[in-house]
Amino acid sequence: MSRKIIITCAVTGAIHTPSMSKALPVTPQEIADAAIGAAEAGAAIVHLHARNPKTGQPDQSPEAFAPFLKVIKQRSNA
Repeated sequence: MSRKIIITCAVTGAIHTPSMSKALPVTPQEIADAAIGAAEAGAAIVHLHARNPKTGQPDQSPEAFAPFLKVIKQRSNA
């Protein structure tokens, strides 16, 4: 019997900072590239949090999300 699954990927995490991992995507381009890579690897859903590109700290403002969401929408169906 086959089972259908949905793969989701949390690309940035909500509380992580660059000091915790050098692999954490921080800039809008890095976040977009990581999300698109996850979608290309099979993720149907990408869960994202924005970052201040200068400090790497979480930024929940709509303005912080807009740049990478636009790129992801243009380049993938995730």
